[in-house]
Amino acid sequence: MKRASRENPEIREFILNNIEQYPDTMSSLVVKKFGVSRSAVSGYMSRLIDAGLIVAEGTTRARHYKLKKLVDITFNIELFDGLPEDLTWIYKILPNIKDERKNVVDICQYGFTEILNNAVDHSVSKDAKISYGKTYNEITMLIQDYGVGIFRKIQDDFNLPDPRAALLELSKGRLTSSPSRHAGEGIFFTSRMFDTFAIFSGNLLYRKTKQDDGWLVEIEDQEKYVKGTIVLMIISTNATWTTKEIFNQFQGDNLRFRKTHVPIKLAGYPGEQLVSRSQAKRVLARFENFSEVLLDFESVDTIGQAFADEIFRVFNNYHPETKVIAINTSPDIDQMIAYVKNASPKVPNDI
Repeated sequence: MKRASRENPEIREFILNNIEQYPDTMSSLVVKKFGVSRSAVSGYMSRLIDAGLIVAEGTTRARHYKLKKLVDITFNIELFDGLPEDLTWIYKILPNIKDERKNVVDICQYGFTEILNNAVDHSVSKDAKISYGKTYNEITMLIQDYGVGIFRKIQDDFNLPDPRAALLELSKGRLTSSPSRHAGEGIFFTSRMFDTFAIFSGNLLYRKTKQDDGWLVEIEDQEKYVKGTIVLMIISTNATWTTKEIFNQFQGDNLRFRKTHVPIKLAGYPGEQLVSRSQAKRVLARFENFSEVLLDFESVDTIGQAFADEIFRVFNNYHPETKVIAINTSPDIDQMIAYVKNASPKVPNDI
Protein backbone atom coordinates (compact mmCIF):
# COMPACT_ATOMS: atom_id res chain seq x y z
CA MET A 1 0.00 0.00 0.00
CA LYS A 2 1.39 3.39 -1.00
CA ARG A 3 2.29 5.55 1.97
CA ALA A 4 0.33 8.82 2.19
CA SER A 5 2.40 11.94 1.74
CA ARG A 6 3.17 13.84 4.94
CA GLU A 7 4.04 16.98 2.99
CA ASN A 8 2.32 20.13 4.23
CA PRO A 9 0.79 21.93 1.22
CA GLU A 10 0.95 25.23 3.11
CA ILE A 11 4.75 24.95 3.32
CA ARG A 12 4.96 24.08 -0.37
CA GLU A 13 2.89 27.13 -1.36
CA PHE A 14 4.87 29.38 0.97
CA ILE A 15 8.12 28.33 -0.70
CA LEU A 16 6.76 28.82 -4.22
CA ASN A 17 5.25 32.21 -3.44
CA ASN A 18 8.30 33.63 -1.65
CA ILE A 19 11.35 32.02 -3.20
CA GLU A 20 11.91 34.80 -5.74
CA GLN A 21 12.03 37.41 -2.97
CA TYR A 22 14.24 35.32 -0.65
CA PRO A 23 16.40 33.12 -2.91
CA ASP A 24 19.26 32.81 -0.42
CA THR A 25 17.38 32.54 2.89
CA MET A 26 14.33 30.47 1.97
CA SER A 27 15.31 27.49 4.10
CA SER A 28 15.80 29.62 7.23
CA LEU A 29 12.47 31.35 6.69
CA VAL A 30 10.59 28.05 6.44
CA VAL A 31 12.31 26.67 9.56
CA LYS A 32 11.38 29.81 11.52
CA LYS A 33 7.79 30.08 10.26
CA PHE A 34 6.73 26.43 10.42
CA GLY A 35 9.05 24.99 13.07
CA VAL A 36 10.33 22.17 10.84
CA SER A 37 13.90 20.89 10.59
CA ARG A 38 16.39 21.94 7.93
CA SER A 39 16.44 18.39 6.60
CA ALA A 40 12.66 18.55 6.16
CA VAL A 41 13.00 21.83 4.25
CA SER A 42 15.67 20.24 2.10
CA GLY A 43 13.18 17.52 1.25
CA TYR A 44 10.62 20.09 0.13
CA MET A 45 13.23 21.79 -2.05
CA SER A 46 14.30 18.50 -3.63
CA ARG A 47 10.72 17.54 -4.45
CA LEU A 48 10.03 20.97 -6.01
CA ILE A 49 13.17 20.62 -8.11
CA ASP A 50 12.09 17.14 -9.21
CA ALA A 51 8.66 18.54 -10.10
CA GLY A 52 10.29 21.08 -12.37
CA LEU A 53 8.99 24.10 -10.44
CA ILE A 54 12.23 25.50 -9.01
CA VAL A 55 15.94 25.32 -9.82
CA ALA A 56 18.96 25.47 -7.53
CA GLU A 57 22.18 27.28 -8.33
CA GLY A 58 25.54 27.44 -6.57
CA THR A 59 27.32 25.16 -4.12
CA THR A 60 25.78 23.76 -0.97
CA ARG A 61 26.92 26.65 1.23
CA ALA A 62 26.10 29.34 -1.32
CA ARG A 63 23.08 27.66 -2.84
CA HIS A 64 20.16 29.78 -3.88
CA TYR A 65 16.87 28.97 -5.54
CA LYS A 66 14.54 30.48 -8.10
CA LEU A 67 11.34 29.58 -9.87
CA LYS A 68 11.84 27.67 -13.10
CA LYS A 69 10.53 29.14 -16.33
CA LEU A 70 7.74 26.80 -17.39
CA VAL A 71 7.26 28.75 -20.61
CA ASP A 72 9.84 31.08 -22.15
CA ILE A 73 9.30 32.21 -25.73
CA THR A 74 10.58 35.19 -27.72
CA PHE A 75 9.81 36.07 -31.31
CA ASN A 76 9.92 39.02 -33.69
CA ILE A 77 7.07 40.35 -35.82
CA GLU A 78 6.85 42.92 -38.58
CA LEU A 79 4.81 46.01 -37.72
CA PHE A 80 2.63 47.45 -40.45
CA ASP A 81 -0.55 49.50 -40.69
CA GLY A 82 -3.51 47.19 -40.25
CA LEU A 83 -1.60 44.44 -38.43
CA PRO A 84 -4.29 42.25 -36.76
CA GLU A 85 -2.91 42.24 -33.20
CA ASP A 86 -5.62 39.77 -32.17
CA LEU A 87 -4.18 37.11 -34.50
CA THR A 88 -0.74 37.49 -32.93
CA TRP A 89 -2.42 36.91 -29.58
CA ILE A 90 -4.45 33.92 -30.80
CA TYR A 91 -1.64 32.05 -32.55
CA LYS A 92 1.43 33.03 -30.54
CA ILE A 93 0.36 33.71 -26.94
CA LEU A 94 -3.02 32.09 -26.26
CA PRO A 95 -1.82 28.47 -26.70
CA ASN A 96 0.58 29.03 -23.79
CA ILE A 97 -1.91 30.70 -21.45
CA LYS A 98 -5.31 29.18 -22.24
CA ASP A 99 -5.30 26.90 -19.17
CA GLU A 100 -4.90 29.77 -16.69
CA ARG A 101 -7.79 31.42 -14.83
CA LYS A 102 -10.20 33.14 -17.20
CA ASN A 103 -9.80 36.54 -15.52
CA VAL A 104 -6.01 36.30 -15.90
CA VAL A 105 -6.31 35.32 -19.57
CA ASP A 106 -8.72 38.22 -20.20
CA ILE A 107 -6.36 40.73 -18.55
CA CYS A 108 -3.38 39.45 -20.53
CA GLN A 109 -5.36 39.60 -23.78
CA TYR A 110 -6.43 43.18 -23.09
CA GLY A 111 -2.94 44.35 -22.17
CA PHE A 112 -1.15 42.51 -24.97
CA THR A 113 -3.46 43.68 -27.76
CA GLU A 114 -3.59 47.28 -26.49
CA ILE A 115 0.18 47.65 -26.24
CA LEU A 116 0.85 45.91 -29.56
CA ASN A 117 -1.76 48.11 -31.27
CA ASN A 118 -0.08 51.21 -29.83
CA ALA A 119 3.25 50.04 -31.24
CA VAL A 120 1.66 49.55 -34.67
CA ASP A 121 -0.07 52.95 -34.72
CA HIS A 122 2.42 55.21 -32.95
CA SER A 123 5.94 53.80 -32.73
CA VAL A 124 7.08 54.33 -36.35
CA SER A 125 9.00 51.07 -35.93
CA LYS A 126 9.36 48.42 -38.65
CA ASP A 127 9.32 45.50 -36.24
CA ALA A 128 8.90 44.47 -32.62
CA LYS A 129 10.23 41.84 -30.23
CA ILE A 130 7.70 39.98 -28.11
CA SER A 131 8.43 37.78 -25.08
CA TYR A 132 6.12 35.63 -23.00
CA GLY A 133 7.22 33.82 -19.86
CA LYS A 134 5.53 31.84 -17.11
CA THR A 135 6.62 30.44 -13.78
CA TYR A 136 4.51 28.66 -11.16
CA ASN A 137 2.94 31.89 -9.91
CA GLU A 138 3.65 34.63 -12.43
CA ILE A 139 3.11 35.54 -16.09
CA THR A 140 5.39 38.04 -17.82
CA MET A 141 4.82 39.71 -21.18
CA LEU A 142 7.18 42.15 -22.90
CA ILE A 143 6.71 44.12 -26.11
CA GLN A 144 9.63 46.11 -27.50
CA ASP A 145 9.65 48.34 -30.56
CA TYR A 146 12.55 50.31 -32.04
CA GLY A 147 10.77 53.50 -33.05
CA VAL A 148 10.62 57.08 -31.87
CA GLY A 149 9.85 56.24 -28.21
CA ILE A 150 6.56 56.77 -26.41
CA PHE A 151 7.61 59.73 -24.24
CA ARG A 152 9.31 61.52 -27.13
CA LYS A 153 6.26 60.88 -29.34
CA ILE A 154 3.88 62.42 -26.79
CA GLN A 155 6.28 65.31 -26.16
CA ASP A 156 6.39 66.15 -29.88
CA ASP A 157 2.68 65.62 -30.59
CA PHE A 158 1.51 67.83 -27.72
CA ASN A 159 4.37 70.35 -27.74
CA LEU A 160 5.48 69.48 -24.21
CA PRO A 161 8.79 70.67 -22.74
CA ASP A 162 10.36 67.26 -22.05
CA PRO A 163 9.72 63.50 -21.64
CA ARG A 164 8.78 63.86 -17.95
CA ALA A 165 5.95 66.21 -18.87
CA ALA A 166 4.84 63.61 -21.42
CA LEU A 167 4.81 60.96 -18.70
CA LEU A 168 2.63 63.13 -16.47
CA GLU A 169 0.08 63.52 -19.27
CA LEU A 170 0.19 59.82 -20.11
CA SER A 171 -0.58 58.89 -16.50
CA LYS A 172 -3.86 60.83 -16.60
CA GLY A 173 -5.35 58.83 -19.45
CA ARG A 174 -7.58 60.05 -22.29
CA LEU A 175 -4.49 61.21 -24.17
CA THR A 176 -4.22 60.42 -27.86
CA SER A 177 -2.79 62.12 -30.93
CA SER A 178 -5.18 60.09 -33.09
CA PRO A 179 -8.69 60.48 -31.62
CA SER A 180 -10.34 58.92 -34.66
CA ARG A 181 -8.50 55.63 -33.97
CA HIS A 182 -7.87 55.67 -30.19
CA ALA A 183 -9.72 56.78 -27.06
CA GLY A 184 -6.44 57.32 -25.21
CA GLU A 185 -7.46 54.89 -22.45
CA GLY A 186 -5.53 51.70 -23.29
CA ILE A 187 -2.31 52.34 -21.37
CA PHE A 188 -4.22 53.89 -18.46
CA PHE A 189 -6.33 50.76 -17.93
CA THR A 190 -3.55 48.30 -18.78
CA SER A 191 -1.25 49.86 -16.17
CA ARG A 192 -3.90 49.18 -13.51
CA MET A 193 -4.68 45.59 -14.46
CA PHE A 194 -1.24 44.08 -13.88
CA ASP A 195 0.74 43.56 -10.67
CA THR A 196 3.64 45.34 -12.34
CA PHE A 197 3.52 47.60 -15.39
CA ALA A 198 6.65 49.32 -16.65
CA ILE A 199 7.66 51.48 -19.60
CA PHE A 200 11.30 51.95 -20.59
CA SER A 201 11.97 54.57 -23.24
CA GLY A 202 14.93 56.85 -23.86
CA ASN A 203 16.57 57.37 -20.47
CA LEU A 204 13.31 57.22 -18.51
CA LEU A 205 11.69 54.35 -16.62
CA TYR A 206 8.09 54.50 -15.38
CA ARG A 207 6.92 51.61 -13.19
CA LYS A 208 3.67 50.92 -11.31
CA THR A 209 3.58 48.07 -8.79
CA LYS A 210 0.37 46.92 -7.10
CA GLN A 211 0.50 47.14 -3.30
CA ASP A 212 -2.00 46.08 -0.65
CA ASP A 213 -2.95 49.71 -0.02
CA GLY A 214 -2.69 51.08 -3.55
CA TRP A 215 0.13 51.58 -6.03
CA LEU A 216 3.86 52.19 -5.79
CA VAL A 217 4.84 54.53 -8.63
CA GLU A 218 8.51 54.88 -9.54
CA ILE A 219 10.19 57.21 -12.02
CA GLU A 220 13.88 56.65 -12.64
CA ASP A 221 16.48 58.14 -14.95
CA GLN A 222 18.38 55.29 -16.59
CA GLU A 223 22.01 55.42 -17.70
CA LYS A 224 21.33 53.01 -20.55
CA TYR A 225 19.42 54.62 -23.41
CA VAL A 226 16.52 52.57 -24.78
CA LYS A 227 15.76 53.17 -28.44
CA GLY A 228 12.03 52.95 -28.98
CA THR A 229 9.84 51.61 -26.20
CA ILE A 230 9.82 48.54 -23.96
CA VAL A 231 6.58 47.72 -22.14
CA LEU A 232 6.70 45.08 -19.39
CA MET A 233 3.55 43.53 -17.90
CA ILE A 234 3.58 41.04 -15.00
CA ILE A 235 0.57 39.41 -13.34
CA SER A 236 0.15 36.71 -10.69
CA THR A 237 -1.46 33.49 -11.87
CA ASN A 238 -3.59 33.78 -8.69
CA ALA A 239 -4.91 37.27 -9.50
CA THR A 240 -8.56 37.58 -8.50
CA TRP A 241 -9.62 40.87 -10.13
CA THR A 242 -11.23 41.18 -13.56
CA THR A 243 -11.07 43.62 -16.44
CA LYS A 244 -14.63 44.66 -15.64
CA GLU A 245 -13.71 45.56 -12.06
CA ILE A 246 -10.85 47.77 -13.27
CA PHE A 247 -13.07 49.48 -15.84
CA ASN A 248 -15.79 50.07 -13.23
CA GLN A 249 -13.35 51.92 -10.96
CA PHE A 250 -12.93 54.67 -13.54
CA GLN A 251 -16.18 54.65 -15.54
CA GLY A 252 -19.51 56.21 -14.70
CA ASP A 253 -22.99 54.82 -15.22
CA ASN A 254 -22.89 55.93 -18.86
CA LEU A 255 -19.64 53.92 -19.31
CA ARG A 256 -17.67 57.07 -20.06
CA PHE A 257 -14.16 57.41 -18.62
CA ARG A 258 -14.92 59.76 -15.73
CA LYS A 259 -12.24 59.29 -13.07
CA THR A 260 -8.45 59.36 -13.12
CA HIS A 261 -5.64 58.81 -10.63
CA VAL A 262 -2.58 61.06 -10.93
CA PRO A 263 0.62 60.54 -8.87
CA ILE A 264 1.63 64.12 -7.99
CA LYS A 265 5.30 63.07 -7.78
CA LEU A 266 5.33 63.04 -11.60
CA ALA A 267 4.97 66.83 -11.56
CA GLY A 268 8.39 67.46 -10.03
CA TYR A 269 11.90 66.98 -11.29
CA PRO A 270 14.71 65.47 -9.16
CA GLY A 271 15.43 67.79 -6.24
CA GLU A 272 12.57 70.14 -7.12
CA GLN A 273 9.91 71.27 -4.65
CA LEU A 274 6.30 71.72 -5.74
CA VAL A 275 5.80 75.41 -5.03
CA SER A 276 4.82 77.34 -8.16
CA ARG A 277 1.64 77.98 -10.12
CA SER A 278 3.31 76.89 -13.35
CA GLN A 279 3.97 73.48 -11.80
CA ALA A 280 0.35 73.30 -10.67
CA LYS A 281 -0.89 74.19 -14.15
CA ARG A 282 1.13 71.31 -15.60
CA VAL A 283 -0.64 69.01 -13.18
CA LEU A 284 -4.06 70.50 -13.94
CA ALA A 285 -3.83 70.20 -17.73
CA ARG A 286 -6.93 68.34 -19.03
CA PHE A 287 -8.43 67.84 -15.55
CA GLU A 288 -11.62 69.44 -16.87
CA ASN A 289 -12.10 66.31 -19.02
CA PHE A 290 -12.80 64.28 -15.89
CA SER A 291 -15.55 64.41 -13.29
CA GLU A 292 -13.23 63.15 -10.51
CA VAL A 293 -9.45 63.29 -10.08
CA LEU A 294 -7.61 61.38 -7.35
CA LEU A 295 -4.48 63.46 -6.77
CA ASP A 296 -2.03 61.10 -5.09
CA PHE A 297 0.59 62.75 -2.82
CA GLU A 298 2.45 59.53 -2.01
CA SER A 299 6.18 60.32 -1.39
CA VAL A 300 5.51 64.08 -1.37
CA ASP A 301 5.89 65.71 2.05
CA THR A 302 5.18 69.41 1.43
CA ILE A 303 3.80 71.75 -1.21
CA GLY A 304 3.95 75.52 -1.58
CA GLN A 305 1.04 77.91 -1.04
CA ALA A 306 0.88 79.05 -4.67
CA PHE A 307 0.94 75.45 -5.92
CA ALA A 308 -1.88 74.43 -3.57
CA ASP A 309 -3.91 77.57 -4.24
CA GLU A 310 -3.88 77.03 -8.01
CA ILE A 311 -5.14 73.47 -7.68
CA PHE A 312 -7.54 73.57 -4.76
CA ARG A 313 -9.00 77.08 -5.01
CA VAL A 314 -8.46 78.66 -8.43
CA PHE A 315 -9.14 75.53 -10.47
CA ASN A 316 -12.17 74.71 -8.35
CA ASN A 317 -13.60 78.19 -8.94
CA TYR A 318 -13.38 77.77 -12.71
CA HIS A 319 -14.25 74.05 -12.89
CA PRO A 320 -16.63 73.17 -10.03
CA GLU A 321 -17.88 70.18 -12.05
CA THR A 322 -14.49 68.44 -11.60
CA LYS A 323 -13.91 67.08 -8.11
CA VAL A 324 -10.20 67.02 -7.13
CA ILE A 325 -9.58 64.68 -4.18
CA ALA A 326 -6.19 64.66 -2.43
CA ILE A 327 -5.09 61.23 -1.16
CA ASN A 328 -2.03 59.96 0.76
CA THR A 329 -1.30 63.44 2.08
CA SER A 330 1.02 64.39 4.92
CA PRO A 331 -0.19 66.62 7.83
CA ASP A 332 1.70 69.58 6.31
CA ILE A 333 -0.05 69.14 2.96
CA ASP A 334 -3.45 68.78 4.66
CA GLN A 335 -2.82 72.03 6.51
CA MET A 336 -1.81 73.86 3.32
CA ILE A 337 -4.84 72.60 1.39
CA ALA A 338 -7.15 73.65 4.21
CA TYR A 339 -5.50 77.08 4.31
CA VAL A 340 -5.99 77.85 0.60
CA LYS A 341 -9.55 76.50 0.57
CA ASN A 342 -10.45 78.86 3.42
CA ALA A 343 -8.68 81.83 1.86
CA SER A 344 -10.65 84.74 0.46
CA PRO A 345 -11.59 84.23 -3.22
CA LYS A 346 -10.06 87.66 -3.80
CA VAL A 347 -6.54 86.43 -2.96
CA PRO A 348 -4.40 87.62 -5.93
CA ASN A 349 -3.25 84.86 -8.28
CA ASP A 350 0.36 86.03 -8.21
CA ILE A 351 0.98 85.32 -4.52
